[in-house]
Amino acid sequence: MSIKDAVHPVIREARATVLPDPADRHGPLPPLMLALTVVTGLVDAFSYLVLGHVFVANMTGNVVFAGFAVAGAAGFSLAASLAALAAFGVGALLGGRIAHRARGHRGRVLHLALVVQTVLFLAAYAVARYGDPLDATGTRYQLIVLLGLAMGVQNATARALAVPDLTTTVLTLTITGMASDSRAAGGAGGRTGRRALSALAMFAGALVGAFAVRFGSPDLPLLLATVLLAGCALDAFALSRSEARWAAPL
Repeated sequence: MSIKDAVHPVIREARATVLPDPADRHGPLPPLMLALTVVTGLVDAFSYLVLGHVFVANMTGNVVFAGFAVAGAAGFSLAASLAALAAFGVGALLGGRIAHRARGHRGRVLHLALVVQTVLFLAAYAVARYGDPLDATGTRYQLIVLLGLAMGVQNATARALAVPDLTTTVLTLTITGMASDSRAAGGAGGRTGRRALSALAMFAGALVGAFAVRFGSPDLPLLLATVLLAGCALDAFALSRSEARWAAPL
C-alpha cells in the first residue's frame, strides 16, 4: 500500500468529523464534541498551571496525585485532589440527570448541559477575575469546585451522547485504538482521522491555555473556554429543534 493510499482514508475521516454528513447517525455532534475537547485542554492548563498540581477534567490524574500526596511528595495536595474528584462526581450526577430528563432528543441533552456548563464557567471566570488573589485558599477551592462540576457535566453528557472516539476528556483509549486498530497491527484502521483530531484538539487547547497563562493573564484560559462554550450552546439550541435521525436516542 502506498503512502497516499494510507493517508487518504485518514484525511477523509478527519474531514467527515469536522464537516459531518447530515445523514450520519451522529449528525452535527462530532464537531461540537471536538470543541468541548479543546475546552478540556484549556481548563486543565489553567487548573494545573494556576491552581497547582490538580486537574478539574482529568480525574485519572487526580487519583494519581492523591497517591503522591499521601506518600508525602512535595507540591501535591490531597485536599485539592479530593475536592476536584468530589466536584466532578457531583457534576457527573447532574449531567446524568440532564441526560435522562431530555433523553428523547440528543440535541436537547447537549443544549441543556452546555447552558449549565457555560454558567459554571462564567462564574469561575468571575471568581478568578474579580475575586481574591488566585493563590488564596478560598479562591483556589472555589475554582476547583466550579470547574470540577462543569467538567463532570461535560463528561456525563459526552457519555450519554456516545459519539465514537469523542469522549472530550479521556485520550488513553483513543490513542490505544489508533495503534491497536491500525493496519500495521492487523486491524481495519478505522476512525484514525477522528481519533487523531481528538488528540490534536486537546493538545491545541492545552497549548493555547499554557500560552495564555504564561504570556497573557492567568484567567484568560477561562475566558476563552467560556466564549467557546457559549458559542457551542447557541449552536446546540438550534440543534435542539431538529427532527433529524441523529437526534433520536441511540
